[in-house]
Amino acid sequence: MRVEVVFALADRQELLVVELPDGSTADVAIEKSRLARQFPDVDFDALQAGIWGKPIARSQVVKEGDRVELYRPLEMDPREARRLKVGV
Repeated sequence: MRVEVVFALADRQELLVVELPDGSTADVAIEKSRLARQFPDVDFDALQAGIWGKPIARSQVVKEGDRVELYRPLEMDPREARRLKVGV
């Protein structure tokens, strides 16, 4: 089956398609994508994973056409960023 794995930094993003056997987990998809080699400074084990915008456990089995996403921690709370932007 084919699954997409997505990761983005502020200045760079990667979307990779991996072929996996049926029954594979999100963790297997992440490992197979080899993103850790492209982003050696990122601790991928510490990142939250999701499928199509919904957080998941990495042990979740993926399906054909899923997009496994890796979420970086927010640098700033979005509400605080808006307050700073408007000067409140």
